[in-house]
Amino acid sequence: MGLSTSTKPFKERIEESKKDKFMQQAVAKAQDTQWVKREDTRDALGNWQEWRELGEQIRQHSINYLPDYLEQFSDNVAKNGGHVFFAQTAEEAQNYVKQLVIEKQAKKIVKSKSMVTTEVDIDPMLLGLDDVNVMETDLAEFILQMDNWDEPSHIVFPAIHKNREQIRQVFEKKLGYKGDNDPKNLAKCAREVMRKFFLDADMGITGCNFAIADSGMINLDTNEGNADLTISIPKTQVVLMGMERIVPSMKEAEVLDNLLARSAVGQVLTTYCTFAGRKNSDESDGPDDFHVVILDNGRSKALGTVFQPVLQCIRCGSCLNVCPVYRHIGGEGYGSIYPGPIGAVLSPILGGYKQYKELPYASSLCGACTETCPVKIPLHNLLIEHRKVMTDDLKMQHGFEDVQMKVVGKGTASPRLFKMALHMAHGGMGPLSKKKGIKVQNMYRYGGYIDKGPGLVKGWTDVRDLPRPPKYSDSFREWFKEHKEGDK
Repeated sequence: MGLSTSTKPFKERIEESKKDKFMQQAVAKAQDTQWVKREDTRDALGNWQEWRELGEQIRQHSINYLPDYLEQFSDNVAKNGGHVFFAQTAEEAQNYVKQLVIEKQAKKIVKSKSMVTTEVDIDPMLLGLDDVNVMETDLAEFILQMDNWDEPSHIVFPAIHKNREQIRQVFEKKLGYKGDNDPKNLAKCAREVMRKFFLDADMGITGCNFAIADSGMINLDTNEGNADLTISIPKTQVVLMGMERIVPSMKEAEVLDNLLARSAVGQVLTTYCTFAGRKNSDESDGPDDFHVVILDNGRSKALGTVFQPVLQCIRCGSCLNVCPVYRHIGGEGYGSIYPGPIGAVLSPILGGYKQYKELPYASSLCGACTETCPVKIPLHNLLIEHRKVMTDDLKMQHGFEDVQMKVVGKGTASPRLFKMALHMAHGGMGPLSKKKGIKVQNMYRYGGYIDKGPGLVKGWTDVRDLPRPPKYSDSFREWFKEHKEGDK
């Protein structure tokens, strides 16, 4: 899978998503539910905007001094008996984990939920090794694994596109489950399967919410406890983290944990908020062998550029939960493991414009994502910046669309041409307009509406009605001119 979740063209993915009515209903319900929970817990914290500013300052400071804090973290991990590997690419990260599995002769590996492990394709690599069995221990990821490694559709809720009956059928087919589709019974079945695997696991692999520079510890936030078991039982633990997930100390981590829990799941704090590292000599559980893989994989391309703020992201998924585009196409429409507004900004940086050139345009630029972001990433502005890069610097606009944009640009830049277009708009749009089914008479009183516009207009009229322009004599300009003169 890696960063990309689909080989289908963008338009084909969108058409499939538009037909998936269950997914749309599930996403809408989740968005509405999360809105209430999220806003309630944010209000309970008090002075939410000040907390956001503090979160932004912490993340900006950490990114600005990234080399220093990564070096400090690495030194402290080594001081505690652990190992740190800096991976420039996904392949380097994958190879390090592969060699470690072979060296340790690990046969059973448990994984907690981690976007980075998915980004570097750890699962397929492990499954390709002889006699190696892997189990995803986050319930949603476990469901996707049982369903032939189905694609995730949300950063925080990967299986949001499945209902309980679909999950029951998956468990029946793969696990021999005979019960009903009650979520409690389904979770109990998953728990029984996972627990047996946990007790025999040779290696645990986790992600990392935040890495603590001054102690060499990692911070994990979960609600199921699977990550705690992953780092407690196996003798070898491997942590994969994006290089930006660093904070100076536990003090800053505590602030970000507060922001994360409230923004991601609408909780005051996640059920399990864990700080961990290599097992101390006086501890009975935890790993004897502790490894941290710090991944670049394109992140450094954002440093020192207008896109640097995207590295502030704490992966709360809040932007997805307010996005109207995500509400309609879900996560799979984006074709990246990072969907929604954050994915539309991050994916072109990590994967390149050639593969993800459509994503910056998959936005209404309403700004809801920017408004809800707990660390104040200007997401909608960064989407505009991507469009500027593709249009102005890379000149990726080609063909008929480019011609149309140039015509529109010249027409709107010239007062004479623009006025001529206003005179011609009503008559010119006449053949494309229709009156059938009009219910809002006042809106369409100039002769119907356009539902099959040509060229660039088609993207709008496919999903919205476009009223036919009025005659020039009825236009606002003429109305204003008449009334302004009347006021004199």
